[in-house]
Amino acid sequence: MKPVPHATSLRRAPVQRRSAERLAKILDACADLLDEVGYDALSTRAVAQRAGVPIGSVYRFFGNKRQMADALAQRNLDRYSARVTQRLREAGPDAGWRTAMDTVLDEYLEMKRTAPGFSLVDFGNQIPVGARQGEPNHRVADRLTELLSGYLDREPDEDLRRVFLIAVETADTLVQLAFRVAPDGDPKIIDEAREMLRGYLSRVLD
Repeated sequence: MKPVPHATSLRRAPVQRRSAERLAKILDACADLLDEVGYDALSTRAVAQRAGVPIGSVYRFFGNKRQMADALAQRNLDRYSARVTQRLREAGPDAGWRTAMDTVLDEYLEMKRTAPGFSLVDFGNQIPVGARQGEPNHRVADRLTELLSGYLDREPDEDLRRVFLIAVETADTLVQLAFRVAPDGDPKIIDEAREMLRGYLSRVLD
């Protein structure tokens, strides 16, 4: 079963498998339509039609399209966290922080390139279109602190969270620049971002 967005994103959290599958269809349709028509032209009716569900099913979970986009962003973060966790598990506990950093950046780049709707909502910081708000980066920093503290053998304290917040804000700005320069992300800008992150993190994590 696909990950279900955090209950606070929804009017009503699905309980049964059938309901969870219907919610997943709605969010998949929302993501596809975001790529096709953009946020302004997105409508709950179009999402229901694309998902093949009654409009009432959409309103059972969401009061409006903004709530739907927020739930999609939360699902993106959950999927991103799962992908990072899986890759770090495969790398093993002795791979070190450089492997962790590369994993965190590479999985973000992969979602930027392949996840439907991600270019508009990613983890929730681009709706309205073009808006760049700090709160989603704080959520990402919190999630990375939770995921990586044990892997790095560090206390998940405010010092580590601040390190991750600075890294996330830096990476976010440079990745956005890379994708403005080239559709799949300018590789030279991405390489520069990687080097900047390594330089900063080597000072605080070595």
